[in-house]
Amino acid sequence: MKVLIVESNPDLGRVWKRHLERQGADVTLVETQEAAILALYGTDFEIIVLDLVLETGSALAVADFASYRRPQARVIFVTNTTFFSDGSIFAHSPNACAYVQSETPPEDLAAMVEHYAAGR
Repeated sequence: MKVLIVESNPDLGRVWKRHLERQGADVTLVETQEAAILALYGTDFEIIVLDLVLETGSALAVADFASYRRPQARVIFVTNTTFFSDGSIFAHSPNACAYVQSETPPEDLAAMVEHYAAGR
């Protein structure tokens, strides 16, 4: 299972990465829109864990590019804000499969990644 994590907080990204690697996932961790786009050019990711509010760039631009370049990749959006808390993210991003808070326990996020990758 190939997973791309796009998270501006490197400490949080590393926690998620370690949990997913323990499950046997091949994980790429990046912090910006530009790095995510470059990663999507080279690798066929099954799941993208994407922080909705990136410090550099736009998460929606990453999700949009992924839907074009890697249409089978599913996106799990994570956030520490109330943006899209009404579920409208699913109307804006056709490849969205989940929307969770950044404080979600890493083992729960890893279980979601495994679940959605299996359904791909």
